[in-house]
Formats: sequence, C-alpha cells, structure tokens
Amino acid sequence: MPRLPRILATHAADSTPFLRIERVDLEFSNGERRTFERLMPSGLGAVIIVPMLDADTVLLVREYAVGVERYELGLPKGRLDRDETVEQGANRELKEEVGYGARRLRILNTLTLSPAYMTHMTHVVLAEELYPERLPGDEPEELEVVPWKLSELHALLAREDVSEGRSIAALFIAREHLAGRLRPR
Repeated sequence: MPRLPRILATHAADSTPFLRIERVDLEFSNGERRTFERLMPSGLGAVIIVPMLDADTVLLVREYAVGVERYELGLPKGRLDRDETVEQGANRELKEEVGYGARRLRILNTLTLSPAYMTHMTHVVLAEELYPERLPGDEPEELEVVPWKLSELHALLAREDVSEGRSIAALFIAREHLAGRLRPR
C-alpha cells in the first residue's frame, strides 16, 4: 500500500450556514500534486441508534426526508451536542425521537458517508434494556415509531420507503453483533 499523500496546504472555500468546503493541496508518493475539495463537518459528529425492544425487535421511526421528498422508515439519529459523549447523545436522541431511554448503550462501529469528499462520521450505537422516557426534540412533528423484527430484515429492505444507507448498514452491523459474528471496534 502506498504511503499517504502529504498535505501541503488547506484553504477555506465557499461555505453556507449548512456546508463548509475546504480545498486540500496534496502531494502523492509518486510526486503527483492535486487539489481535492472536501465537506467539513458543521458539528461534533452524529449518532445512529439501533434501539432493541427485545432480542429481535428493533424500533424504527418514520420521518419526512426533504432530500427525497417522502417519508422514510429508518433508525433514530442526530447530531452530538457540545460536551456530550457518544452514549449521552445516543440516549438523548433516543428519548427525543422514540420515547425510550436505554440502560445499556454500546458503540458498535463508526460509519462515513462519502469518505472521498466528506469528513462526517456517524457512530452506530446499540441501545438495549429500554425504558419509557420522552424528551422534547427538534422535529417539526411527532415521529411514528414502528417495531420491526431483525429476523425480517430482508422484508424491510424490500420496502420503497427504506433507502437511507446509514440505517441499512447499522441494522446489519447490529444484527451481526447480536448473533455473535461481529465484535465492536
């Protein structure tokens, strides 16, 4: 494997309140120089939670997704707040979006969205030993909570309203972990 390119310089590029773009001047191990652009995170990272009501039942949420202009069925997720651990953020988001807290939270993995041009990271958190507790959230409407059997994951993937890649990946990661085939990183 070649050695990593050397960063020669970074420059701020066009930004919006939602997106920050950075240009990165690189020199590769063969001497080739290029400028890449990457999206910089606007926050402290994010969590996606796999809330297990029992050994086979995961709690999904139905939420409006303006990017695809429809309601999507997926896992609860959100951005981390300042001075909040991954576990604290996961438990807060779980209470806001699903109406449950978790006595046991475990970070299973970290996902990137598009590592070729994005620095954003999402932590996959397994939530178990759930108990009812609701916190006010920032969603414009109450989210519908939909129980789904992990053993029926194949049927979930066949639905037209299930397309969010992080949710799909996190469900597979959790299923493999719960089956004893995958250890947390």
